[in-house]
Amino acid sequence: MKTTAAILLAAAGSAVAFAPQASTKVSTALSADLESIGGATAPAKNFDPLRLAQMGSDETLAWFRAAELKHSRVAMLATTGYMVQASGFHFPGMLSSDVSFESLSQMNPFDAWEAVPLAGKAQIIGTIFIAELQTESKGTHYTKGGPLPEIVFPQFDFSAVNPETLEKKRCRELNNGRLAMIGIMSYISACNIPGSVPFLSGNPWFP
Repeated sequence: MKTTAAILLAAAGSAVAFAPQASTKVSTALSADLESIGGATAPAKNFDPLRLAQMGSDETLAWFRAAELKHSRVAMLATTGYMVQASGFHFPGMLSSDVSFESLSQMNPFDAWEAVPLAGKAQIIGTIFIAELQTESKGTHYTKGGPLPEIVFPQFDFSAVNPETLEKKRCRELNNGRLAMIGIMSYISACNIPGSVPFLSGNPWFP
């Protein structure tokens, strides 16, 4: 996530991994109900040490899963985008009259965001708002038993995929997204707080 450009560049290659989630009416009363919404895989299975699944109603649990799914997808794009630009790849040319993509690729994430002109920031935030509005306003809302959010663009048709295969891919998407959330937080920390992630210390990707 060195720059927004990197995230957009990564989107083309990463979006194919995103499978639509099944519509499932969930209940927070028992551990088995966590299994009913999917995403519980070995070795952790239903890892919920803070007992978040018991905070609130069925709608609350559905909202938690939707939030996890959205953040997972964003984190996968961000992690991929960071690695793409850290490897020396970036869009050619200029982002604006006085900001080049090359200069952005040499900054840490916070500095790169600051360097984006106000009009560019408005376009990015506006695009995110439109995508969020579309996913939240399609048919029956996921907190009312409707399907969990799907990718706005491009749209994929998974109707011909075997249900068992599709369920495995959904679990993989969630697991990869969980790892990506940890990854991008580590990348940003390593970039802005030297030594905060010992495993990444000395890596040229994190000056």
